[in-house]
Formats: sequence, structure tokens, C-alpha cells
Amino acid sequence: MIDLHTHTIFSDGELIPAELARRAKVAGYEALAMTDHVDHSNIEHIITSIRKVTCRYSPYMGLDLFCGVEITHVPPGLIPELVTQARDLGAQIVVVHGETPVEPVARGTNLAAIEGGADILAHPGFITEEETRLAVEKGVALEITTRKGHSMANGHVVTMAKQFGAKLIINNDAHAPGDLVSSEMRKRAGMGAGLTADEYYVVEANSRELLQKLIGTC
Repeated sequence: MIDLHTHTIFSDGELIPAELARRAKVAGYEALAMTDHVDHSNIEHIITSIRKVTCRYSPYMGLDLFCGVEITHVPPGLIPELVTQARDLGAQIVVVHGETPVEPVARGTNLAAIEGGADILAHPGFITEEETRLAVEKGVALEITTRKGHSMANGHVVTMAKQFGAKLIINNDAHAPGDLVSSEMRKRAGMGAGLTADEYYVVEANSRELLQKLIGTC
């Protein structure tokens, strides 16, 4: 299994990076991106701190670890510049906290994330046709999430992605040990959102394709 959206104690997760990695390994994961919540106030600290662990620990942990960020509740007009800053600071993957229906995310966040060239738009809620079409054009993956609350709009996300050909990816958005779901639960989340069995395996292949782009970026 591959998960490219998780959190540590450097934002609102429960585990230090080493323990998150160890628990993920034991739970059957082969690759993990640590993508703590950032805005302009903490982005340098988060990336510097996580990079001390990811590349160095990977060979010893027995799984591929990557440093990323989740740009969260940043005003839409400032998101593209923060995507660029994150990459310049060494983030290997950039996730943007999308317009989930369970949080007061500013309207326009989904569009700004896509226009700014994020790798993954997390839990994008009731994403529009325009945004989905642009995600296809820009190569931004839309997230199906196993996380409670955020998962309410998974069905809509899958419907839009299938209609317009957007790339989907499944992530846990893990904040605690119990969020590192099994492969069976990942499959249930995907198929429960409207994927066929064949489509589910394509979605899982999307994670592997993105992972291949990250390998060797330390």
C-alpha cells in the first residue's frame, strides 16, 4: 500500500515521524508521505523538520518515506505562491486541503490549488465541472479519502472524475494509528464511492505512478 497524505505531531497528528513510519510499515505500507498542515507561518519549519527523517530513515525503516506538505485554509489568492515555495524549500509532494463539506474552507480553494499545480487536491468536496476539467489539464490528482467526515463527498468526486477523466488517488489523511487502514478497507472506500473493481486497481496504480516520480528526489 501507498499513502501520500498523513500527519505527524508537527501539525495535528498524534505520532512523531519515526513512529508513524514504523506503524505504517507494520500495517503493510510500502511508501508514505508525511504532509503536515502548513501556511506561510510554519512551512519552513515543517519541511526542514520532516526532511531530517524521511530520506535518512527510509533504508532503515524498510519503506519509502517522503517529505510533503498540506497547504491548509490559506486564502485562495495565496495558494499558488505557497505551492511554489513548498517545492523550493524541498517538499517532494504538495497536497492542498480542498473544499471538504465538513470544514469552512474558503470558496475558490479547489480552483487555486489546481491552477497552482499541486500534486494532490485532498478531499475536494463538491468539486465543479470546471475544476475537474482543469485538474485533468493540469495533471492534479483528486483524492478519495478514508477519513471520516471528509469522505462524505467521495461519491461526488468519483462521479466527476469518471465523467471527465480526472486522475483519482486514495489516501488515509492519517492523524492517528487507527487511521492507517488496511488494504481491504481502502478497497471498500473506493468501491463504496462508486469505483468498479477494475477502476479501483487503476486508482491504486495512480499512487504507484506518482510514487515513481518521487523516488530519487531526496
